[in-house]
Order: sequence, then structure tokens, then C-alpha cells
Amino acid sequence: MSRIGKMPVSIPQGVQAKIEKNTVTVSGEKGSLSHVLPPGITVESHGDTLIIQRDSEQKTVRSLHGLTRALIYNMVVGVSQGYEKTLIVEGVGFKAKAEKYGVVFDVGYSHPILFIPPDTVSLNVVNPTEVTVSGIDKQLVGQVAAKIRSFRPPAVYTGKGIRYKDEQVRRKAGKGGA
Repeated sequence: MSRIGKMPVSIPQGVQAKIEKNTVTVSGEKGSLSHVLPPGITVESHGDTLIIQRDSEQKTVRSLHGLTRALIYNMVVGVSQGYEKTLIVEGVGFKAKAEKYGVVFDVGYSHPILFIPPDTVSLNVVNPTEVTVSGIDKQLVGQVAAKIRSFRPPAVYTGKGIRYKDEQVRRKAGKGGA
């Protein structure tokens, strides 16, 4: 049995989970998310918990058991609390500026980069060197943050670029001297 898959998903107060055929829909105060269950996986509701079960012991079904439980848990946390990632823009002249439709990044190129986020993700420019990505879908928040980071990843010699707030940039020692 999967260690993660056999753990029940508890539903906090204010969150509703609806199971219809092979789709699980979780809705809360921040929004609504749904997930289509893969073949061989079933979900049962017992009061304020969801139990994820598998029909067979095939390798593919076993591997999807824990994955499905983790995805449903992330949906429950997303609609109740939400997810957030903070990015730091570091470097001389590097900055982020909020515009009407998105965020403009000046990160050392000859042109500014306009980034328009998806509808369910919000970008907040706290100050010109700090951008917060937030939303209810954990995967989408991480994907948007990774896309923004890819505009100018942190340089290993100078540390300039866009990095996550909790990221440790591995620094190299430059030239050793003559």
C-alpha cells in the first residue's frame, strides 16, 4: 500500500468536496478546482475526509495512487489557504514594475520584458526588487514563478538575476589572480 496514498485527506471547514463519476471538485472561499481521476483510482467521502483507493495492484495504478492523493490534498489547501512564492530581483538597475495588464521586468536586456500572468494567478510587486506570485493552483503558481525566474536566472559569479526568496545561490570565486 502507498504510504502517501493511504492517508486520508481531511477537509477543513468552509471547503466542499464533490465527487461525480471520475471527477473530484473542491471549492472553497478562494475558488474552485477540479481533477479528473485516472483509471483504477476511486475517491470516497466519509464525513469531512476523503479516502483515495485503488482497484488493482498494477504498477501504473500503484504509482498513481499517491500522486492522486497529493494532488487532491494540494487542491484542498489551495482553495482554503492558497499558495504563494516570492521572487527577488537582484542587480544594479534590475527592477520590476506593475503595469495595467501585468508586470514589466528590466533585467539587463536591451528591452523590458512584459509578463502577463494567467487569470487565476496574481502578481504583486511589493517593491521594485520583490515580486509575489499567488494563486490557488500549486502547480500553476510554481510554473509562473519558474517562468519569471527564467527571464534572468541568478549568475553564479555575481549573484545578479531573479531568484526565489528562500533560494541559496551557489557562488563561484572568479579569477584567482596572477
